[in-house]
This record gives sequence, structure tokens and C-alpha cells, in this order.
Amino acid sequence: MAQPGHAVVVGGGIGGLTAAVALYQRGWRVTVLERSRSLEPVGAGISLAPNSLRALDVIGLGDEIRDLAAWQGDGGLRTPGGRWLARSSADAAARRFGGPLVLLHRATLVDRLAARLPPEALHTDVGATLTDPGDDRRPARVSTSGGEWEADLVVAADGIRSAVRGALFPSHPGLAYSGFTTWRVVIPVPGVEFASHETWGRGRIWGTHPLKDGRVYAYAAAMTPAGHHAPDNEKAELLRLFADWHAPIPAVLAAARPEDVLRHDVHHLARPLPAFHRGRVALLGDAAHAMPPTLGQGGNQAIEDAIVLAFHHARPRSSGGTPVCDGLAAYTAARLPRTTAISRQAVRVARLNMTSNRALMAVRDTALVALSAVGPALLLRGFEGIADWRPPQAPYAAVQAGADQQ
Repeated sequence: MAQPGHAVVVGGGIGGLTAAVALYQRGWRVTVLERSRSLEPVGAGISLAPNSLRALDVIGLGDEIRDLAAWQGDGGLRTPGGRWLARSSADAAARRFGGPLVLLHRATLVDRLAARLPPEALHTDVGATLTDPGDDRRPARVSTSGGEWEADLVVAADGIRSAVRGALFPSHPGLAYSGFTTWRVVIPVPGVEFASHETWGRGRIWGTHPLKDGRVYAYAAAMTPAGHHAPDNEKAELLRLFADWHAPIPAVLAAARPEDVLRHDVHHLARPLPAFHRGRVALLGDAAHAMPPTLGQGGNQAIEDAIVLAFHHARPRSSGGTPVCDGLAAYTAARLPRTTAISRQAVRVARLNMTSNRALMAVRDTALVALSAVGPALLLRGFEGIADWRPPQAPYAAVQAGADQQ
């Protein structure tokens, strides 16, 4: 019997684990190398739209995640004083795009993905360096402190500051500062009821959303110089910026401890990469197309990447599958145009919702009110072509497994 192909995944985040599971279910032997001491991600939430949930269906995880949906009824956009600019409906979004929007803790999704891999596939506290991308005639090589790994396929899911990306495309200019920083908290806020919302102020935004486990996921953003930090602590900075905004924002701030608040400057790849692969190496997620979070699509696109990558490598070559380098070229052709367009749209939205120009704010807010008066369907148009994406047509995991046994 032919030996399965070996895929080394550099990075044990959501995109890397999704790729590992999808490849494993298609007959690959997978090794995940994560530099952190555990797979537990930074403590923040993630919003999964219908497009990524359909991608998770391919590996048998979609319905399990849909069951965690907590957003019910109406939500929408507000002003700092609390006035509703636009209403949105969970039901309307589900009808339009074929499924719910699910907000959950990143750790929950990581745990569900990791559980679908054999324990011996996961290696933590292991830094990895690409030493040879390989080609049609030779394998790729990844070195670690414990030795070297040889791979038929390397999946680089090593994040926004990807070392693999730099090795593959050293002349690319790399990251650009998006002009704003973000704060995130996931905490219990007892006794507070609210409608899921995002609030747009002058050069600042805030979002508050319930999670299924009873906690609250809140995030904020503000235009700041790159590298700026609060002189005291980040909770104090949030109080200075948002304490006088509408409820439940003051209650969320009161419930948060300084150590609960995560702060990160936002960077993106302003210039697209020439390709998402080289040799036997595929770039995935933020390593390939880091984008501002203003459409909530960063993690969603990483999940899409993973499923499309596995689709183009449905079986290791030793089992009669597509040659790896041909599959990677098809992966780039499928993913580069889509993620470039979404990234550019995210940049445009950031310019709109983070603006500090009073005249532009007035025009923006008036337009939002008018659109909302017509109905939620018009407000959802901005996600057409994004949330309605469907994975390539291929047998789902259970169907493929049955075919392999015949």
C-alpha cells in the first residue's frame, strides 16, 4: 500500500488547524507545528459568517458550530448617544445568506478542530523555519530545534507576521499600518441585557455581542499612531474613550479588569502577494492576505483557504491525486482574486466607519438611516459575494471516507 503524503502545517491557529483536519480527512499524514506552548489562542471572539460555516460543513463541523449561535432578533448600528442608525435582523441575514452568524470564543473553535486530529499530529512549543520550499522533484523542508521535517506539502499558517511569507517573497513590502488600534474583551457581565450592536463615533467604534456561554464579546477601535500605548493601562484608556457612550458600554467597562483587555495595532497587506504559493508551500489566512477586521472576514477567509487548499489536494499523489505543485497553482488561482477583493473592501469600510471628518460622518449616518428605513435587505447587500460563498463541489468528509473504504 502506498504511503500517504506528508503535510506539515506551520501554525496551530484556526486556519492551520482547519487545513490540517481537511487534509487528514483526505488521506494525508499531517504534522502541526505551533510555536506557542499550547494551542489556546489569544482570548478573543471570532464571528463566523455563513460562508465559513459552509466551509466547516466539509469537515463535518458546521452544524456543531451553528448550534452555538447566540444572536437572536434585531441588532444594528448606533451612535455614541444610543440612536439607532440602522437595524439588522438575524433572521433576515440567515434567509439571505443561507445560515446564521455565529460569535464564539476562538478557543472553542480551536478545541473543536484539534479534537478531529490524532494527538500525535500536534506539536506545541516548536518554532519552525522553512529551509527549502521544494519543487516538483524534491520535497520541502522545515527545520525546528528538534530536527528537520521533510514534507510533500507545507501549509504556512503562521500569522500576520509570517516568517514563511518573508522567505517566499522577500521583495514584497510587507505589512502597512491601517491607522487604528483595537481592544477586545471576553467577559461575563451579569444582569445586563442588550441587543447586539456596533456603534460608530468620530474616529472610534465599539461593538458588543452576546456569546452562547453567557459571556459578552466586546471590541473597540480608535485612530491612533502606530505603537502608542496607554500611560497607565488599557482599561483606563477605554474609559477615557468610551465611558460616556450608550449602555451597555459603561457596564462592560465596569466589569472588565485591566488584564482582560487585549490591545493590538491593526496592520494589513496593502499590496497583494504575487501568489499564495511557491514550490510545495501554500500560504494561508493572515500569512497570505492580512486585512482589517472591519468586515469580520479575516478568520472566515482563513477557513475558506483551508478547505479550498484541501480540495485541490483531495488525495496525496501517491494515492492517485493531483501533483502538489499543480494543486497549489489552482489554489492560488481560486483564492488570490477573492481575498484581494475582500481585503480592499475591508480597507474601504475602515475609512468610512473610522472617519473623524464631521461632514463625512453626517452624510454616512444620514445614508444609513435612509437605507435602514427601506429595510434590512439593502444593508445586507455589502456582504453579497462574501457571505453567500460556497465551497468547491467535492464529497464531504463522510462521503469521501466511505469511498476510500470501497
